[in-house]
Amino acid sequence: MMTEWEEQSFIWPKGYTSDAVHAKLRYSKLDVGWLVSEVPAAAAGVYTTNQFCAAPTAITKQLIQKKHTLQALVMNSAFANACTGEQGVKDVSQEQQWVAEKLAITPDLVGVASTGLIGSYLPMAKMEKGIQALKQTSNTLLTEAILTTDTKTKTLCLTATIGGKQCTFSGFAKGSGMIHPNMATMLGFVVTDCQIAPDCLQTMLSTLTDETFNQITVDGDTSTNDMVLLLANGVAGNQEVTTEHEDYPLVKNLYHLLLTELAKMIARDGEGATKLIEVTVDGAKTKKEAQAIAKAIVGSNLVKAAMFGNDPNWGRIISTIGATSATFDPNKVAVQLNEITVVADGQPVAFSEQAASKSLEQEIVFVHVDINAGAHSGKAWGCDLTYDYVKINATYST
Repeated sequence: MMTEWEEQSFIWPKGYTSDAVHAKLRYSKLDVGWLVSEVPAAAAGVYTTNQFCAAPTAITKQLIQKKHTLQALVMNSAFANACTGEQGVKDVSQEQQWVAEKLAITPDLVGVASTGLIGSYLPMAKMEKGIQALKQTSNTLLTEAILTTDTKTKTLCLTATIGGKQCTFSGFAKGSGMIHPNMATMLGFVVTDCQIAPDCLQTMLSTLTDETFNQITVDGDTSTNDMVLLLANGVAGNQEVTTEHEDYPLVKNLYHLLLTELAKMIARDGEGATKLIEVTVDGAKTKKEAQAIAKAIVGSNLVKAAMFGNDPNWGRIISTIGATSATFDPNKVAVQLNEITVVADGQPVAFSEQAASKSLEQEIVFVHVDINAGAHSGKAWGCDLTYDYVKINATYST
């Protein structure tokens, strides 16, 4: 029988250990870490669509597609190991070997994730020292070690009873700039002690990514590296969850919530951002069109700049909607900003600009669009465009 879930302070599920160290890849922050399952775990992933796919991403993708099983993940920040050719591939292989020897497992059970500066080789002497210093502990320092320009960790932990056993689902992510996923420009991970069939895990992730991570944007750029991975080690001892299992809807809803909230945390923490923008589109002819309109709005630099300036300039929203290929009648479109109606039937509505501007000062701005062309809805999340975004990215490598 389906039960509800509960949120709790972030912990690792049963059967997982982790650690992170400062390997001096960068000045003073944690930069190398790992996550280890006591047994091989079912694994699923989605990956960047950037044609310059970084070596760690490409190799981890190959591992999961071949066996759908991982037992350890090693991660680093500061260096992306992207556009590094054959040397980058060799370095990933070496990382896998070091971790495998340390844990007495085979290298093909070790996934690798890197984030940071593109086009620089990994400092392998420092990487080796960092990996050798890692321990199997219950600390959650790994959630800090993967951060780059992020201002905070992004974590969420939920528990639920699945098949009569209490299971924990722990999600963590990084991402602040180069966020315009399709897949995603970030690292995102959800690990659980629930036992879930690998094909079921992959199907859920592939489906839910389209509604979550693929619906966020910060700056319209897609990275070379990033991915979202799910691991399920089954240590909780429940009967394996498949698409036919009575608790499958609960498990899918758990993942939907986790992936949605992690995606929103990334959008809110966009480089230099001061607020999260959530766009809801109703009345679209298809779900795909609803999602496309919503993402176009949060991705518009003019809309993002207006939100930063607390400017209720709804003309920018209307213009963005009209530039999409969605099917609708412009004379039936309605727009609300924080529940203040500014457009109805494609025409301006009298409203207090002062009140609307004041409402835009809040940390979350809600834009609601009704296309009145069908029965489908979609959501997307983004952030405002600020002076600090330019400052951060004008000097990123220097």
